[in-house]
Amino acid sequence: MTTDIDEGRVYTALGTVWDPELGLDIVSLGLVYDVRIDNAAHVVEIDMTLTTPGCPVSSSMPAEAEYAVRTALGNDGDVVMNVVWDPPWTPERLTPMAMERLGFAPR
Repeated sequence: MTTDIDEGRVYTALGTVWDPELGLDIVSLGLVYDVRIDNAAHVVEIDMTLTTPGCPVSSSMPAEAEYAVRTALGNDGDVVMNVVWDPPWTPERLTPMAMERLGFAPR
């Protein structure tokens, strides 16, 4: 028997995926654009982006994010990852903590 997929569990899993160059997780970096959960089908669909299209982790980071969510869900759901480029990522998507750590906010 499967249980409803909790959005908090999905975001917690995504928060374990780190950008190796920036040293911050993808949620804090604002790379996760949307999480849609279809509990009837037990599917999580995630839209995420990268800081640039030529990002060196353009294939590995989405795969890591998918793996993290799949692991968190166990056998309770499927994961669909979409890498999107519209709208383009900008530093305004950073959390306040990430802005400070990356020097975009006054200390």
